[in-house]
Amino acid sequence: AEGVCTPPAPNVTTVGAFASRRQPSIKGASGTVSERTTVMLRNLPNNYSRSMLLELIDAEGFAGSYDFLYLPIDFRTHAALGYAFINLVSQGEAERLKQHFNGFMQWSLPSNKVCSAAWSHPYQGLEAHLARYRNSPLMHESVPDEYRPVHFKDGARVALPPPTKKVKPPRQGTERMLV
Repeated sequence: AEGVCTPPAPNVTTVGAFASRRQPSIKGASGTVSERTTVMLRNLPNNYSRSMLLELIDAEGFAGSYDFLYLPIDFRTHAALGYAFINLVSQGEAERLKQHFNGFMQWSLPSNKVCSAAWSHPYQGLEAHLARYRNSPLMHESVPDEYRPVHFKDGARVALPPPTKKVKPPRQGTERMLV
């Protein structure tokens, strides 16, 4: 059906006549993750902006429950890519958000898309996401703020940690983007 997201095939290895499910490796700040707090929302309307998604998440009862959000944007079309990563302050809140948004369709803009929510893979937890993006081309001065990940503490936006090396401008192949 149109607007329905088909989940990816499970992570399965087939050996002879037997199929075994591999345990995915999840990258946390310390290398291992004891609890899951990062959810990936898929099948979001492409005309949603980061601020619209934040407003929706807050309106659905999750204000102050998250500390990181990233909604990837296509630099050419300036449209959302239809998925986002959100880190919640606890596994309980992450479970609640995952359950609430799985099957969600009450968008503030007309859309037939049905959201699916799953655990983020391979990055889990605030520290893993902050480390992942701090030196990313997304943090280059040429990238608009609305296209960048955001970090929150106690419900208020705070700065992401500063880069540890010179941040290069975003590229697609050999072509620089946004400059």
